Amino acid sequence: MDYVKAFLVGGAICALVQILMDQTKLMPGRIMVILVVLGAFLGAIGVYEPFVEFAGAGASVPLTGFGNVLFKGVKEAILKDGWVGIFEGGLTSSSVGISAALIFSYIASWIFDSKMKE
Repeated sequence: MDYVKAFLVGGAICALVQILMDQTKLMPGRIMVILVVLGAFLGAIGVYEPFVEFAGAGASVPLTGFGNVLFKGVKEAILKDGWVGIFEGGLTSSSVGISAALIFSYIASWIFDSKMKE
């Protein structure tokens, strides 16, 4: 049942983003920023964590989950180190995901022959 919830919630988030892309003139980069900020905001007001507990990967994998992870890292670092935590908290909390994305994209560049769009 966990897989079904994750699939439905993640699919609903993706469907809402697709509707946003189709119905507005917002560029994809701006939509990505909106999702990250929305995740951080929902985490700050305490709504996103119960959502993640319910939906699992369906809520933690999309960009809103990344924003929530950044917020949690900054919050913990501020409590531990003071205001210096603003600069280090988000990086330390999300470093594994960012590193994995870089490593796997580098490996994929070896396997596949990428070309520029013409």
